[in-house]
Amino acid sequence: MRFQSQKVAYWFFATCMLLLSLQIVYGFIMGFARIGFDGLHDYIPFNTARATHTNLLVVWLLTGFMGAAYYIIPEESDRELYSVKLAYIQLISWVVVGVVAIIGFHFNWWEGRKFLEIPRPLDYLVVVNVLTFLFNIAMTIWEAKKRSTTQLVLFFGLLCAALLYLPGMIYFDNQTLDSYFRWWVVHLWVEGVWELIMGGILAFLLIKLTGVDREVIEKWLYVVVGLTFLSGILGTGHHYYWIGTPKYWLMVGGIFSALEPLAFLGMAIWALNMYRKKGKDHPNKIALYWTLGSAMMSFIGAGFLGFAHTWPSVNQWTHGTLITAMHGHLAFWGAYAMLVLAVISYAMPNMTGRKLFTGMSGYLAFWASNIGMVGMTGALAVAGITQVYLERKLGMDFLVVQKEIVFHFIGMLLAATLFTVGITYFIVDFIRHGLPSNEAIGKNVGDID
Repeated sequence: MRFQSQKVAYWFFATCMLLLSLQIVYGFIMGFARIGFDGLHDYIPFNTARATHTNLLVVWLLTGFMGAAYYIIPEESDRELYSVKLAYIQLISWVVVGVVAIIGFHFNWWEGRKFLEIPRPLDYLVVVNVLTFLFNIAMTIWEAKKRSTTQLVLFFGLLCAALLYLPGMIYFDNQTLDSYFRWWVVHLWVEGVWELIMGGILAFLLIKLTGVDREVIEKWLYVVVGLTFLSGILGTGHHYYWIGTPKYWLMVGGIFSALEPLAFLGMAIWALNMYRKKGKDHPNKIALYWTLGSAMMSFIGAGFLGFAHTWPSVNQWTHGTLITAMHGHLAFWGAYAMLVLAVISYAMPNMTGRKLFTGMSGYLAFWASNIGMVGMTGALAVAGITQVYLERKLGMDFLVVQKEIVFHFIGMLLAATLFTVGITYFIVDFIRHGLPSNEAIGKNVGDID
């Protein structure tokens, strides 16, 4: 690492690993409940496990983005972080809010709005926390001697993510209005401004890992940003089909949802093209695997599978079924989870000076987790198609259909076990790296920029 203050990122990454582990635990609780082993129901009902599982996903990814920003922004700005003390205060308060929210879910203290279940008093604390984070990052950039497109795209992605949290805090008596603005948060995060964050982090990693000229990579970054805004904003319409909004959303949402894969396809082509143009090989092949894998898997999960069920004539059957879960799992994994793991894989050797990427465990982590995730997606796809046919076409009762697809959840649990093995390898490697070392300051392992 180039600067002392980049060590702050380690603690955000460590928090990521803890939250990811907890999310997997709740995923297994839900999976076993699906096949009839619901012994924890009196303590953790299915709805509590689901809310905790999905919110942990959002929190650990945001924590990863924050850690990535604290690592990337000082390097791109060529100066120390504005305030290390403020960063640690922000992390502690972030963790406290998260712990209180999770405990609250188990005592039915929540808003009951999917992905935004966090209680309203905690919403205000989240806003204060994120403003503190953005202030720290903004001041680092403001006082920097140099600017870069990568740095600014990452910052504005984070800033817009914070601004788009606010519509979800508006209270409406009307369910349609509430759902309408809730999707401003959820959709415009994951298929809008989070893609800017993804683009900024991808650009940084490609510059470091491929040695391709920064100007070339950042020109591609403009293309990705343009595709994101072209499709992502009006693509929100595919969430409006069946909630009572005007019928023109069927046309608007359908057309622009069909264009959404272009942004992810652009990222995949961009990453692979930069890899082919690489000046020389970087020794940290594991970080390169996660980086290129993120670009490709995001196109499959978020782009292709998203398009496959958001067209109105298809979505009328698949909406609210396990088809959505299929798309969601691979989309979040490819676009954002793999990217966070890529940043961690790149940063840890630089912060600690330990070159563990030369071992076999990193490759096992990559392949086991990805094969496991593809297996989970396949199981959910088969279960979802079966559900659509039996429930939506034949008119069978919802609970009767759930019994018919139990077998597919057994397959999903087996795939989830393989996925967990991969993540376990990743976390073990993370622990083996140890704490950041002062001896590692001033240099990066194998950088070719």
